[in-house]
Amino acid sequence: MRILFLDAYFEPEQIAFTHLEHDLIEGLVNAGHKIEIICPLPTRGVSKEVVQEYRKKKEENLYDGYVHVRRFSAPRERKTPIFRALRYLWCNLRTLQIGKRVKGIDAVFANSTPPTLGWIAGRVARKLKVPFIYSLQDVFPDSLVTTGLAKQGSLLWKIGRRLENATYKYCSSIIVISESMKENLLQKGVEEELIHVISNWIDLDIVHPIPRKDNPLFDDFGINREKFIVLYAGNFGVAQRAEIVLEVAEAMQQETDIQFVIFGGGSGYASAEEKARTLTNVFIHPLMPQNCISAVYSMGDVALITCRKGIGRSGMPSKTWSIMACNTPIIASFDADSDLAFVLERGKSGICVPPENAKLLKDQIMIAFGNKTTSKKNTRDYVCQIASKQACVKEYVGLINLCESKTETIK
Repeated sequence: MRILFLDAYFEPEQIAFTHLEHDLIEGLVNAGHKIEIICPLPTRGVSKEVVQEYRKKKEENLYDGYVHVRRFSAPRERKTPIFRALRYLWCNLRTLQIGKRVKGIDAVFANSTPPTLGWIAGRVARKLKVPFIYSLQDVFPDSLVTTGLAKQGSLLWKIGRRLENATYKYCSSIIVISESMKENLLQKGVEEELIHVISNWIDLDIVHPIPRKDNPLFDDFGINREKFIVLYAGNFGVAQRAEIVLEVAEAMQQETDIQFVIFGGGSGYASAEEKARTLTNVFIHPLMPQNCISAVYSMGDVALITCRKGIGRSGMPSKTWSIMACNTPIIASFDADSDLAFVLERGKSGICVPPENAKLLKDQIMIAFGNKTTSKKNTRDYVCQIASKQACVKEYVGLINLCESKTETIK
């Protein structure tokens, strides 16, 4: 098969889906498929030198010619919402224009970043008369409501719902990352046979436990190996409500054998860092690079995952799998009716307390501290079953293979 990937971002740009798409492309190529990628020239999170480099190679062959990348010019991404929206509009129009002219395509694939990309990809697939596989990483406009950026029933929400419904009508298959996302779509009238649950995955060859005595981060940052480490690694933003970690740390300063270790980012990181500097039991540092993920998550005697009340039902934090792959127990300040709560229970890998409740979170940390000699369990085996790269990529490839029989029917 020859599969058309429509991307708003592609390597060397990095978004949450980048490593997943890289693994998927590798799996498809190994299965004998050829891939055509249409994307903008890289501008997000890359240097001026990289921008200049890629201006000279708008077309590129990868994987011994099995992957052909075709890039088009686009304005540099900015933080201002209006400029970002205009850039999305430009990229959508160019993607639609170029995609509809590609010949010899058997299927179209796209992910949901940004939310308008799915509708564009659906239009391209309809024009080419081929199946459309949609990887839905976030349910829009529901995500706007849960993060407080829009209200249900508002004009923006209504526009988003129309866009969402129109996108699903183009889909031959919709891949969601959790059972709650599947239930969300079913409630909106999407046919169950179109929806497939495949977890986001991790590469277990890369993410693995590191014994504390061998973990270099303790020495790099001067952190005492003898202390009970409460780890938080992630963003400080509206959805995460990670400030609760600092609230609990402040309330536990008298517990001198307990050390909070934070690797953070996001819009609220600067204020979190300022607060952390006033606390004697907190080490804080910006997020570490991807190649340090095993060392980071192996540091903790427990690791914290947090969210704002009501947001936990919207999706599954992908870092859960990395933490579990390092055999680190999880204490989640998270909604009890979430996929995360279900995974922690099934995998015997941690516990949920109600979100935004600092007292209950503190109590669970103290319980874990009291049980520190027996807290570590083998949760990695569960990850191997549910979220390993090999298993999940195989499911994706199998689903895309089924599209070959659908192509002739559509045409």
